[in-house]
Amino acid sequence: MFNSLQGRSAVVTGGSKGIGRGIAEVLAKAGINVVITARTQADIDATVADLAGLPGTVSGVAADVTSPQDCGRIVATAVERNGGLDIVCANAGIFPSGRLADLTPEDIEAVIGVNFKGTVYIVQAALDALTASGHGRVILTSSITGPITGFPGWSHYGASKAAQLGFLRTAAIELAPKKITVNAVLPGNIVTEGLIEMGQSYMEQMAASVPAGKLGQVADIGNAALFFATDEAAYITGQTLVVDGGQILPESPEALADL
Repeated sequence: MFNSLQGRSAVVTGGSKGIGRGIAEVLAKAGINVVITARTQADIDATVADLAGLPGTVSGVAADVTSPQDCGRIVATAVERNGGLDIVCANAGIFPSGRLADLTPEDIEAVIGVNFKGTVYIVQAALDALTASGHGRVILTSSITGPITGFPGWSHYGASKAAQLGFLRTAAIELAPKKITVNAVLPGNIVTEGLIEMGQSYMEQMAASVPAGKLGQVADIGNAALFFATDEAAYITGQTLVVDGGQILPESPEALADL
């Protein structure tokens, strides 16, 4: 059904854990050569070792996406190792909790710096390589939180994720003549290290709010990203895909009471 992506080149920021690792694994299983990024070399090394032996290679580079210089180095590394760059998955993100009344300027800047500025910087750094590809793909990991829903303690996080979509729509227009598409996946509650750290009670509460009756897996987001990376998705740009098991659908908890 889909043309092979074997041998194409991708960058996945924040790819050593959680959703980013899931995206990297799905892409590598499709034969794509992936460079993952993270701030900690030990996390990169562990993930690269775990994902060895897939049809596509997985390697890593320690970098901070809040630095435009580091983003340039990430792209240069992918081009050098894999002969070019076709796909950028701007996934790096942080989600510290903080109530609005308590947020400091530093709290806000940290979240906006990684989640929004980091997205812009990695896309900017990759423009020449994606243009040279002839089938460039930019895939953002946003969230249902911010663009669609809200949750106490994450006003700064929600703002950063909504900002990604404002960026996406104009970037998609500007980059369309270069045959580069820009799309986003909006995950609901996905089982990651960060979600597990919030505790079993939180996870059960979230699962109970999902019509599918369960939390998502990182591969669910990886599969959505893979679709946007395909040749068959070449006429899709500026769009968002919610992957949440139906979480945003019920108008109240009572809507799920009889399921």
